[in-house]
Amino acid sequence: MIFKFSSLVVFCFVLCMNFEIDAQGMKVKNNPEFKAIHTVMLSYVEALYEADTVKIIKSVHPALRKIGYWFNAGDKKYRDNLPMTFTQLKNLSASWNLDGNNANEKSIKEAVIYEINDRTASGKVEAVWGVDYMHLAKLDGEWKIMNIIWQSRPEREN
Repeated sequence: MIFKFSSLVVFCFVLCMNFEIDAQGMKVKNNPEFKAIHTVMLSYVEALYEADTVKIIKSVHPALRKIGYWFNAGDKKYRDNLPMTFTQLKNLSASWNLDGNNANEKSIKEAVIYEINDRTASGKVEAVWGVDYMHLAKLDGEWKIMNIIWQSRPEREN
């Protein structure tokens, strides 16, 4: 009897958690700002995939703070806290995939929004280089990426 009761409690807990996760997801997707934020996040990835600096300018704030962790398969170690400024990102976007060797139309490009407030939002994008977690702000009526922390795909996925 104890086993059946505890199994029922666990089942109910898991069921309730799923409803809460679904409710939060629906709250985000039903937010009137969802499309604008999603577009900005994907524009960041597209800027690099398409070598398009205009998309960086439209989606990223000039005060960007970006750091990252790149996994070097050669020595199996991460290069930590690689900082990048807005200007460096803009320059990178002009050349990173100019020849089409780093990404193509089939490359992963996904954006997930975790939370939307009236002036701030958070989420992540997945791209060929790895995962970028983002903070966005609404400034002068436009959403811009303000902060990014990223890492290349974990070793087990490389």
